[in-house]
Amino acid sequence: MKTIRVSVRNLVEFLMKSGDLDNRRGGMADKEAMQLGSRLHRKIQARMGGSYQAEVPMKYQKECISPAGPYLLSVEGRADGVITEEDGITIDEIKGVYRSLDRIEEPSPVHVAQAKSYAYFYGKEKGRSSMNVQMTYCNLETEEVKRFVFSYSMEELEEWFEGLLSQYQEWCSMDLAWKEQRQASIGPVRFPFPYREGQKELAAAVYRTIARKRKLFIQAPTGVGKTISTVFPAVKAVGEGLGDKIFYLTAKTITRQVAWEAFQLLKKQGLNIKVIVLTAKEKICPLEETDCNPVHCPYAKGHFDRINQAVFEMLNETTDFSREDILSQADKFQVCPFELSLDLATWMDAIICDYNYVFDPTAHLKRFFGEGVKGDYLFLIDEAHNLVERGREMYSASLYKEDFLEIKRLLKEKDTRLKKALERCNRYLLEQKRECENYKLLKSLKTFPMSLMNLSGLLEDYLEEAALGEERKKILEFYFGVQNFLDAYERMDEGYQIYCELLEDGRFLLKLFCIDPSRDLKYYEAKGNSTVFFSATFLPITYYMGLLGGEKDDYAVYADTPFDPEQRAVILGVDVSSRYRRRGPLEYQKIASYIVRALEGRKGNYMVFFPSYRMLEDVLETFEKQKPEGVRLLVQRSGMEEKEKEAFLSAFEEESEGLVGFCVMGGIFGEGIDLKGERLIGAVIVGTGLPMVCNEREILKQYFDGRNMDGFAYAYRIPGMNKVLQSAGRVIRTTEDRGVILLLDERFYSQEYYDLFPREWKNLSVCTLKDVGATLREFWKIPIES
Repeated sequence: MKTIRVSVRNLVEFLMKSGDLDNRRGGMADKEAMQLGSRLHRKIQARMGGSYQAEVPMKYQKECISPAGPYLLSVEGRADGVITEEDGITIDEIKGVYRSLDRIEEPSPVHVAQAKSYAYFYGKEKGRSSMNVQMTYCNLETEEVKRFVFSYSMEELEEWFEGLLSQYQEWCSMDLAWKEQRQASIGPVRFPFPYREGQKELAAAVYRTIARKRKLFIQAPTGVGKTISTVFPAVKAVGEGLGDKIFYLTAKTITRQVAWEAFQLLKKQGLNIKVIVLTAKEKICPLEETDCNPVHCPYAKGHFDRINQAVFEMLNETTDFSREDILSQADKFQVCPFELSLDLATWMDAIICDYNYVFDPTAHLKRFFGEGVKGDYLFLIDEAHNLVERGREMYSASLYKEDFLEIKRLLKEKDTRLKKALERCNRYLLEQKRECENYKLLKSLKTFPMSLMNLSGLLEDYLEEAALGEERKKILEFYFGVQNFLDAYERMDEGYQIYCELLEDGRFLLKLFCIDPSRDLKYYEAKGNSTVFFSATFLPITYYMGLLGGEKDDYAVYADTPFDPEQRAVILGVDVSSRYRRRGPLEYQKIASYIVRALEGRKGNYMVFFPSYRMLEDVLETFEKQKPEGVRLLVQRSGMEEKEKEAFLSAFEEESEGLVGFCVMGGIFGEGIDLKGERLIGAVIVGTGLPMVCNEREILKQYFDGRNMDGFAYAYRIPGMNKVLQSAGRVIRTTEDRGVILLLDERFYSQEYYDLFPREWKNLSVCTLKDVGATLREFWKIPIES
């Protein structure tokens, strides 16, 4: 019999939450309570004596009937405490909060509902005629306790809980009926294209990995069709019961669209699958300013009173959940479109979203990845090379000394306790600043985290009473920064370094720097069945496997390119350098001349990628003086708007007498753009893409050197080469394309860099400015004039 499991907490929150969506109150302490709650629970439980049984697992199961057949509904959880006394049995539900207990006049109905559920489970199992419920609220800072006690007959509890369950059964029946349709539709689905070389083997490797519940790392050159080659076997695996929900994760909007289109291709064959693309709150919000409270947003007022009806109707009336569909439904029911999309995601078969919805401790979807929550998830992670730096960003946290002084200035004399807490934190930061000339590694933070915890509680009290306005917004933003820092401190292990730094703008930074995100990424990967990482620039694979949570018995595949070697010319210009000590008019002249030679080799559209805006500007000045007549020049500027980016790309039309786009490696045109055919016939890549030397990069280097690894490679060479490979990947996009990749730096000729080249580059040419013209003419098969 099919079993549907739901936690007590998720059940009561799903069915009983009501009222407004409000970012001004509630929820601010939840994250901290999750971190500290278990420790606090143990402390309270230890004081309760022999009649108190702590952390009691409970389960209630009921056989149910649906149109799709019978199923077992299992409601599970763990009661904080069961108190057995002569005058009765009490279920204790403990909630840790930072707010003052004086402000809690009555317990939350949702919290009471959790306790009542456990009371019903226990009372039914033990044959009791009545049960007591105790709500224990404890201040996480002072450990002061406030209790509320209620008594219920078993008849009351049974009527209440069975009523709750009957509501949930409607949703279960709907979901089971849909999944029956989904499973029946998967079998006949076939791969939607003729297999390219190596594509069938790639899809088979993905399926085998899922079947064995392992991880797979795929180096997938451009043109392999990695999206459909991973989506198709994942859907087939769902059909075989090897997973139930697919998460397609990517960092860029354009790749999310490609994933959506891959699922649509399969749906055209009759596949019944519900797919949703999660859009960031700021981008899907229909208001000019995103401020989620009933004062500023009409969608927030009464949101929870209407949201379940909006979700239920949409699930029963459509299988399309595009951004436009979600906005339309949100408008119809006057609910927040972002929250609607998250609630819809619970019932989806495939979710296309950014990495942070799975891996970010402050933004992940708690319904899928919260503490103690796991599922039959299949993770498909596109452009996975980005996840190393994104992981470091997600798990690191920073504080600036100046922010403490700014908040103190805003408060003036409004709250003396909060002012003293800010001063205490500032004194610690001032001590560190006095001892820091540039940057300094710290072995510990001493008592600073305790000071921050105290400050966090006082900030929350203040925010509950503070009037709306700019001042409150600034204090709220500061509060979340403190919370993020405390969360990172709780996670810290040997993969972190603590450092402080005096910045060029005069600010003083304290940072918990996550250097190796593998442990934290692995924690979330373990919440699913299998993970498939893929990228066109995943070299060296051992580097990415190590930092993305790979194990020794996980798999790695190098997919064959479908492109003929004759389609691409990879040319190394070894008489030029982008090294800092070599930069100057002579080198800039050589680089400009190489670009001219490329244009002389064949007129068309080219992109030139530089390591920095500064070098771009320097070479631009020289190139403009010798630019061939009729050649159009476009330049990437820092902070380009979306319309400017679109105009830049639209200039790359099929036919052109000559167009050169000056761009920056690692920027908006260096990854994720698709210029097929004549729209781009060449990329000139200036330099090895090394990140700027800075304190953080040096800390990275020292960390890996200290572990007998190649610190320079980990901190500089590999991240730099990834930008080079991404830029080069803009050129050949289809089997009909032809193009040149011109690598300008003597360092590319060294073994360290050669070892990082993809194997499809092995037939490269080496040249100087003197003979590059001949090499280019040979590739384009242009006769040499006598």
